[in-house]
Amino acid sequence: MYLDENMAIMKLIPTEKIIERIRYENPWWVTKEIPNAYSSMSKRLYFDLFYPFVVERSINRALVLMGPRRVGKTVMLFHCIEKLLKEETNPHKLFFIGIDNPIYVNLSLEDVLTLYKDSLNQQDLTGCYVFFDEIQYLKDWERHLKVLVDSNPQTKFIVSGSAAAALKWHSTESGAGRFTDFLLPPLTFQEYIHLKKLDHLIFQGDIQYGEKEIKYCLTHDTKALNKEFVHYLNFGGYPEVVLSEKIQGSMGRYVKNDIVDKVLLRDLPSLYGIKDVQELNRFFTYIAYNTGNEFSYETMSRESGIQKK
Repeated sequence: MYLDENMAIMKLIPTEKIIERIRYENPWWVTKEIPNAYSSMSKRLYFDLFYPFVVERSINRALVLMGPRRVGKTVMLFHCIEKLLKEETNPHKLFFIGIDNPIYVNLSLEDVLTLYKDSLNQQDLTGCYVFFDEIQYLKDWERHLKVLVDSNPQTKFIVSGSAAAALKWHSTESGAGRFTDFLLPPLTFQEYIHLKKLDHLIFQGDIQYGEKEIKYCLTHDTKALNKEFVHYLNFGGYPEVVLSEKIQGSMGRYVKNDIVDKVLLRDLPSLYGIKDVQELNRFFTYIAYNTGNEFSYETMSRESGIQKK
């Protein structure tokens, strides 16, 4: 029954159109390079920690990249593909798909992989690296992914998703022994300095502490470093913001439209079955304006107008 429903949906969207989209998302099959929009971006310092998990094949596990919106998860996936290409991995063995694209609606991961193989006339997925971006948009993604991991031991699956809390819960509950979690947080101050090409402001040094020498990060210019730290506190959590003065000029609008609204109006309601998004927004606003204050559930309920439970 499930397969019949999927086939019916696939008939609504011509298969050749889906394959056309798949080829568009994987230009390195022809060019042997990732799009310049990604290759021109600086790698996050977390990349060197993440990549060894990508190429780890001795353990049959999928890799789940988690993190908040706009911290650079998709960019990191493309940087992984770029490095694999530089290490002379067959471009046809690298497959990327953005699950949030409407053209894949109601298709299972198995369906998408079948179309991938059809696109390149591949017989199997041996030696392939399969990247699924925004995996949380697929219902019961963890169950589908677990089946793929078990049935394709010679294939490495790397997935990413913005709803970190839900992904963590699902991967822990349903993917025990099959998934490896990797959390990508917002930019650290050290990464902020790195992305802005200000590494000269910080250097490694030794400080004598009693009989021990302890390594510290030091600076020759405290005033300049403090100025950057204040800037980091205001704008430094997101790579896109750090590198764009235009976005910094309308930071409130960027955070509201691209991050807060999408989390409150789409991610949390769809993942946790929240029906009243206005109440959720009211609750979030109350918390935001009372950060750092003591509270009780009774006071919060009374002042926010939200039921205590």
